[in-house]
Amino acid sequence: MKILERYILRENIKPFLVALVVTTFVMLLDKILDLLNLIIVKKLDLGMILSIFGLSLPFMLALTVPMAILLASIMSFGRLSVDNELVAFKACGINVFRLMRLTVIAAILISAFMIYFNNNILPDTNHQLKNLMIKANYRRPVTAIEPGTFTTMKNYTIFARERIGEELFGLIIYDLESSKFPRHITAARGQIILSNGGNSLTAILYDGQRHERDAVEPQKYQLIDFEKFILNLPDLGYQLNEEGTDFRSDRELSSQAMQEIIQQRRTEIIRVENELMELQSQLAILQADTLVTDRESVARIQNNKREIRRVANAVNVKKDQLQRLAGEINKYQVEIHKKYAIAVACLIFVLIGAPVGMMTRTSSVGMAFSVSSIVFLIYYGTLTLGEELADRGTISPFLAMWIANMIFAVIGIYLVILSVKEMKFINLKGLFNKMSRWLKLK
Repeated sequence: MKILERYILRENIKPFLVALVVTTFVMLLDKILDLLNLIIVKKLDLGMILSIFGLSLPFMLALTVPMAILLASIMSFGRLSVDNELVAFKACGINVFRLMRLTVIAAILISAFMIYFNNNILPDTNHQLKNLMIKANYRRPVTAIEPGTFTTMKNYTIFARERIGEELFGLIIYDLESSKFPRHITAARGQIILSNGGNSLTAILYDGQRHERDAVEPQKYQLIDFEKFILNLPDLGYQLNEEGTDFRSDRELSSQAMQEIIQQRRTEIIRVENELMELQSQLAILQADTLVTDRESVARIQNNKREIRRVANAVNVKKDQLQRLAGEINKYQVEIHKKYAIAVACLIFVLIGAPVGMMTRTSSVGMAFSVSSIVFLIYYGTLTLGEELADRGTISPFLAMWIANMIFAVIGIYLVILSVKEMKFINLKGLFNKMSRWLKLK
């Protein structure tokens, strides 16, 4: 019996590895299309390009591993069904549960590994990828200025007719610091250099003119020709850092780190709620005091009304602060449950893939890929919808992230029961043949 179980497990391994490579490659192609413009414009070296794709792989694997398990289950059990091996096993008194046992155990082990992966490896690689992208965007700052468009940087607006390599041509720079009479500079060509961590910009301009009007005496107008002029634009407000940043978003944190942040936010909520109660009590006293001061001076009444407005504004600020803190807690809780839910999906997809493969009785890679893609898209769509609803506070983060697993687990168990009863779920091959004949008649 153990030999048979190991045989079925081996039948799953090869399709799993092939599916993992294919699905990861498909996602990698999508990543290539997104990064192609950045690679060309920033002229990234081979090492940085490989690092970007290498650090992108863990995020892809978090999604492609469950999908590969689903695809492998459909293909392997579908082949066993097509070759009538399942019929032979059942004729020997071996039920479906025994056939699936080792495969389910393997899926549990993969789920356990994916929980570790999503909590310990993925956050760090996401953080490294973000910093690498910051470093990539920091390169060749001249590319931030699009030819033929006006680019605004704090109090300055820059226009360039064209860009060739590292140089800009047909430059016009408007200094809007003086809104009454903005100064502008024209130059035949120039270069842009970032400094101070990307927060300061130096423009080296050649063969141009400076146009200035005196703010005190507007009739005075200066036109100064120059061969070379260096314009420093300090404090742009970007605060870029070529080495990256230590700040981590929710997708760059482990569950433990996010739990600590959630606890901090809950403590902060208690503090803000106490402050809100004090302000509301103060507001009630002021409103009551205003009602009994009709015989007092007008000045006293006016002062009370101003104080009421001030305290009422403070109450609204505290309420907004509570809403923001609650939103942050929801966001972190969603991400925590998401790490576990996607990992557990590896087990659930075996419960779906194995009976679907048995019932469809197809060993076709195309059909298996189509069925698994539809199932995964429905699953991921449900997960994304749940995340959106949880971020809005419509449903709890737990339900939002686990509802898809619950639904698919019920469906998977039901399909396993059907497969035990040897019910054929759907004849995909026959359905495709009927559709082909119908299309030919049309």
